[in-house]
Amino acid sequence: MAKRVAGWTLGLVFVGVAAFAQTPGIGIAADLQRNYGQLKTNLTAAADLVAEADYGFKVGSTPEARTYGQLFGHIANAQFGECAGAKQVANPNQGTNLEQLTTKAEFVKALADSFAFCDDAFSSVSDQSALEVLPGGRRGPHARATELYALIAHSNEMYGTVAAYLRSRNIVPPSTANRGR
Repeated sequence: MAKRVAGWTLGLVFVGVAAFAQTPGIGIAADLQRNYGQLKTNLTAAADLVAEADYGFKVGSTPEARTYGQLFGHIANAQFGECAGAKQVANPNQGTNLEQLTTKAEFVKALADSFAFCDDAFSSVSDQSALEVLPGGRRGPHARATELYALIAHSNEMYGTVAAYLRSRNIVPPSTANRGR
């Protein structure tokens, strides 16, 4: 009896997994695209929220802390690198440190340019291409999805820092302001 129950349970799990994999809009590619879209919306809105003067603001007195603007330069630097790896092309921003920009307009443009560079890496990914093994790099051989998820993870981590900066200025972060919409 226990073997029969275990067999049925295992069978139901396999049927569930197969049904999940065949459901339109659910899968690795759809998950990557959805998360990237949310990230792009939140970061772009956050970059627009503060005045030019606040782009030089940083939380606390730690010398190595980034200013609000430098956070976006850092995010853009990382996105150029990760998407170049995912697309298997040269980083068009190689050798440029976007954290050294000085104006809000420059930081907003750098962020927008990094998203423009990444857009096709996410929009063109399929469940099959997400599993394609990319050569070497600093991670060694890895799936394309690893590169794209790394971008999402890092940029979400940085968005958390951006949100803390916004909160310290009594500004509601976009992800909170747009919750439930």
